[in-house]
Amino acid sequence: MKHFGWVLVICLATAPAWSAGNRKISVQELKDLLTSLHAANKTDDEVALQLKQIELTEELTPATMNSLVDSVPGKFSTEQIYILEARSSMLAPPAADLPSAAAPDAAAQQAMLAKASEYVSKSYAQLPSLTATKMTARFQDGVEAIHNTGMKQTMSGNDDPIWAQTSLYTRLMNTRTDTIESANGVEKIANTKDKVQWGPNGVVASVAPLVPLSTILQEATSNGSPKWLRWENINGNQIAVFSFTVDKKKTHYAVNYCCFPDTDTAGVINYSKSAGGGSSAKGNLQSVSEWKNFKATVGYHGELFVDPSSGTVVRTITEAEFKPSDFVHYEDIRTDYAPMPIGGKNLVVPVRTFIVSEIVPNGDSFAAHYSVRHQEVTEDYKDYQAAGATTAQK
Repeated sequence: MKHFGWVLVICLATAPAWSAGNRKISVQELKDLLTSLHAANKTDDEVALQLKQIELTEELTPATMNSLVDSVPGKFSTEQIYILEARSSMLAPPAADLPSAAAPDAAAQQAMLAKASEYVSKSYAQLPSLTATKMTARFQDGVEAIHNTGMKQTMSGNDDPIWAQTSLYTRLMNTRTDTIESANGVEKIANTKDKVQWGPNGVVASVAPLVPLSTILQEATSNGSPKWLRWENINGNQIAVFSFTVDKKKTHYAVNYCCFPDTDTAGVINYSKSAGGGSSAKGNLQSVSEWKNFKATVGYHGELFVDPSSGTVVRTITEAEFKPSDFVHYEDIRTDYAPMPIGGKNLVVPVRTFIVSEIVPNGDSFAAHYSVRHQEVTEDYKDYQAAGATTAQK
């Protein structure tokens, strides 16, 4: 049976922006749409065009994606399916896919949360040093940040040489594969000292480490007042889902995005020709040579997905809370955990992460049009092994 694989075998194609004008449909309606397009023998481009104009109201799960493979005719429509998966990753699956079991009583709920706390402190936080292969795929729409020099003359309202309106459409920007290291369940941040900074290279991205599972669990249970939400089926198991909210004053959720143009380096120029000599012009002279990070400590809310029998946390969702004036408007992160064979044992480790965000790529630059960029980043992990192990020891 064909299925969507771990590697994105798709090209850097364009797709429409994720906008409020997109048609909102359910997963079943998506299935019906693809079935009808397939029956009509629509081309890859035609199917992709239809998918570009929708927004899902429910999670597009891996199982559902695999059931759609025969109705997705090529690389352009395949790319759109991955975009829909990422955008819907924080949503609940269709109601028909949820278990019908009754909610547990308050005592049983507290027992599950206690098991989860014990699991995280005594098992997950004690994970050994590991290495893994991580493949990252970045999708985005919108404009590039200011990174060149020019002047906006007082001509037409939309003539702006600084405005790098490269595409209004979501597209796959790039993929990359890295070997990462982790210790005690926390991924180590790679040394980027000698690499080109984001911002000048057209990318604005989070450079902060993900909030550790131990921190999320501790803050959610002590400050977030977890509340029962629902049962959910994940990897064939019935999982308990709790919602929580953590106040900004009681959190260690640190946001760090690099990089935004520093408007202190932007100037204004006015000039005119000498007497008897022609026209005059005025405008904003952009010479952005410095970039700055956006850093903040924010409150957040989210969901905990707990195996009721073992307390194993199989998924977390965190949704950061920002001020309207912040350069980052939202950052939603989902991390999935699953057992992997490592050194003769099955250890529960991160296997997939979705990061969905909206940023203002030009920061507070007064010379550029105000615009937002939507970003969807997926990170897949495989080939776990103990740090220092050789290929022969796998």
